[in-house]
Amino acid sequence: MRTIRRYLYWDVITSVAFVTLGFLALFFFFDLVDELRWVGRANSGYQISQALAFVALSIPGHLYELLPITVLIGTIFVMARLAQSSEYTILRTSGLGPWRAMQMLLTLGLVFTVLTFAVGDYVAPYSERTAQLVKARYQGDLTIGQTGAWLRERQEDKAYAVNVQSLSSDGRMKGIRIYAFDDRGFTSAVTQAEGASFGPGAAWTLHGVQRSEFHTQANERARVERLKADTLEWPTHISTEMVAAAVLQPDKMPTIDLFQYISHLEANGQSAQRYEIEFWRKVFYPLSCLVMVVLALPFAYLHFRSGGIATYVFGGVMAGISFFLLNNVFGYIGNLQNWLPWLTAAAPGMIYTVLSLSAFGWLVLRR
Repeated sequence: MRTIRRYLYWDVITSVAFVTLGFLALFFFFDLVDELRWVGRANSGYQISQALAFVALSIPGHLYELLPITVLIGTIFVMARLAQSSEYTILRTSGLGPWRAMQMLLTLGLVFTVLTFAVGDYVAPYSERTAQLVKARYQGDLTIGQTGAWLRERQEDKAYAVNVQSLSSDGRMKGIRIYAFDDRGFTSAVTQAEGASFGPGAAWTLHGVQRSEFHTQANERARVERLKADTLEWPTHISTEMVAAAVLQPDKMPTIDLFQYISHLEANGQSAQRYEIEFWRKVFYPLSCLVMVVLALPFAYLHFRSGGIATYVFGGVMAGISFFLLNNVFGYIGNLQNWLPWLTAAAPGMIYTVLSLSAFGWLVLRR
């Protein structure tokens, strides 16, 4: 049985690797064509070498998205080819029953699950952030819309609304506005700064500061105090990851950063629905590799005519694409309809789990 396991694993891994490389090459070409429109623009300094670096750094993100799909296609190809050449029939007569075959594929699927999680949680976020900084160095600062990113924080009896216009390529913030509100909800201070950097500990170092403090006590005459300073330390628990999360897309963040950002949003009374859905998607998406290998197993029990394998491989491609689309559609619908985040993220995997187990029971156990 060890020989069968080694033979089956090697066949599936090489097929999945081949399919993955094919898809990555396709995405690399499309991304490069899309980036060529920015190359050579006046005063940008963005050349073909920077475009190639940006596209190359985007590959881990595509790999994370593609792995469940390529696992399905590669495994279907192997199972269908073994059935067509009657090799799987020989393996069955050698003692490879349905449950043992499923156990083997689930073990291999677990390896792909760990790989998907590692790429999506460690490699892809770092490479995506590096790619955005490379692009910002030559094309301008990172920003979101015309107003920048907004964050909130509560400190003792005061609440703060913070606006960051953009992030520079070296990680510094530009165009800072900090609005402070007292316990009555009145604006107590407005701080504007040309830029800011993350100082040591829980603080920002503001540069080019203009601060206005409003005193509106009941027994005092309203007055305004103005302050100008080259630098000013502002104590805050808003970290680099939180600012990056507000500027970058949440699906490019590691799981732990998403969890911390969700906790920060909830502690300050902000909606975290979108980020909660993305957090649970980060949890459930790698597990879809297990669903895909189970969905591919029934193809080993089909009877193929000569040349009929291409049709089933094409069906596997369509199934993989439909899973990817369904995963995205459920995310948008769940965010709009305010569904439970974990159920929204798990629904596509649950649907395909039912389909794979139904196919396994009908085509394998009943035959």
